[in-house]
Amino acid sequence: MDKSRQQHLTRWLRQQRHFGGRWLRLNTLLGTVSALLIIAQAGLLASLLQTLIIGQQPRETVTASLLLLLLCFVLRALINYARERTGYRAGQAIRQALRQQVLDRLAGLGPAWIQGKPAGSWATLLLEQIEEMQEYYARYLPQMTLAVLIPCCILLTIFPLNWTAGLILFATAPLIPLFMALVGMGAAEANRRNFLVLARLSGNFLDRLRGRETLRLFYRGAAEKQAVADATTDFRQRTMEVLRLAFLSSAVLEFFASLAIAVVAVYFGFSYLGELHFGDYGRGVTLFAGFLVLILAPEFFQPLRDLGAFYHAKAQAVGAADALEAFMQATPAATPQQGQIPFTANRSLSLTADQLEVCAPDGQVLCGPLTFTIAAGEQIALVGQSGAGKTALMNALLGFLPYRGSLRANGVELRDLQRADWHQQLSWVGQNPQLPAATLRDNIVMNAAWEAERFAALLETCGINEFLPRLPDGIGTRPGEGGQLLSVGQAQRIAVARALYKRSHFLLLDEPAASLDALSERHVMTALNQAASRQTTLMITHQIDTLSRWQTLWVLEAGKLVQQGEWQALSQQPGAFREMLQHRQQEIR
Repeated sequence: MDKSRQQHLTRWLRQQRHFGGRWLRLNTLLGTVSALLIIAQAGLLASLLQTLIIGQQPRETVTASLLLLLLCFVLRALINYARERTGYRAGQAIRQALRQQVLDRLAGLGPAWIQGKPAGSWATLLLEQIEEMQEYYARYLPQMTLAVLIPCCILLTIFPLNWTAGLILFATAPLIPLFMALVGMGAAEANRRNFLVLARLSGNFLDRLRGRETLRLFYRGAAEKQAVADATTDFRQRTMEVLRLAFLSSAVLEFFASLAIAVVAVYFGFSYLGELHFGDYGRGVTLFAGFLVLILAPEFFQPLRDLGAFYHAKAQAVGAADALEAFMQATPAATPQQGQIPFTANRSLSLTADQLEVCAPDGQVLCGPLTFTIAAGEQIALVGQSGAGKTALMNALLGFLPYRGSLRANGVELRDLQRADWHQQLSWVGQNPQLPAATLRDNIVMNAAWEAERFAALLETCGINEFLPRLPDGIGTRPGEGGQLLSVGQAQRIAVARALYKRSHFLLLDEPAASLDALSERHVMTALNQAASRQTTLMITHQIDTLSRWQTLWVLEAGKLVQQGEWQALSQQPGAFREMLQHRQQEIR
């Protein structure tokens, strides 16, 4: 990563701090108050020593000073605790805002675009990389301000007492951030490479985990196990490289801080011996001045020490921000447009396409040009070989893929509609059921109003009552992570019930009976066939021999609609549909 890129990412990180601005300002204020307490504490301690050692005063005369000193210790402890809390809240607020931005952008780009990368890389982006910014916002960013304010306050205290000691501290202070920055640039680059390796490792591991059965079938288990081990070793080595650089930056800081404090101590030592006679404005070097400066000298460098200790947090944040900022600023060649026209359908939907071309996020045409009309209340089955463009057309109708040409819903261009309003009119069932809510009941009802009679009827129609008695809590059962407590067929019945419970006007079905056993397929298709008779429906399917009851069949081939019509007509006339039907019958035999 070049220097200009690092500077750009640093500016981007600072721009995000407004999400936690209130907590960051409070944290800085508390740090400044703590610095003033440090000065007061040092002044009280030096005054006590001057009074007891030089003034030879009895200890009873300094009781008030001792109580004030104790109060300073207590207040500093409370303020440090409050700083920790406010810093954490600042980082938490900013991380939540960043995650919300990423999720909003992913929602805007749509699932068709998201599938271009492994799920593990998105998990790394949302969890690992944003999480690594916590220390930057909670500690490093407030400390940058305090690293300037606190030394300035201490210099303003020291210079009126002894200008030589103040000058020593003032001259040595810039060396620390200078060398710290030189080491930190290398740490940021190492951390960026580390995150790239982590993203690849997460994606590769998840892909291998999903394909473990295929790997076993082709006897690739041992080879892939070794590949994961090699990638893990590489990641571990890169992590140790980042830690080595972080420790190096701390060692450089400690060296220069210790050197400066030693020079101050030597100056006062020779002054007390009478060898040096400058810096005290002609008043002589008192025990009070010496103790005060020597107590404040470590505190002068402490903010810079803390900044150095947290500097690795900046390196981590810059490395993490590289992929995050690139994702937020990336502009795909083609994305679904977000319209502004509100849309409400009080009747069945009708759609009209004219020279419709569905495009991939990179701008490549996936299917088309297509010209068709879906009448209100019509039931259409879309068939075709794999790769013909069926899913691409479905994603365009869902609003997840961009398109060229015209696609109108009830006479309004689809790209001009507000996506949330359009989705409110749709119910969708895919091949892989997802159950994101806490219980089975919640997965059916979702955000819709509760209707007990409809709910009970759907449980019966979709065949859910058939397996409910075997579940521990009936309809209140938690499906578990990924619906692991249910079979695929049971989860699909829940998904179908969810789609039918929603009051919509357009039912989209993407091979809803794929990979189901005979019992689940019968329940699912019975419920869907009943629902299709009451609303506009488009279903993608490969089971063409079971579609004789559907009003209209579409045959898609190489991205084009080659045949449209009723079952009886298409099964008799030569063409792609008849060939597909004959091939299917041969498979059955």
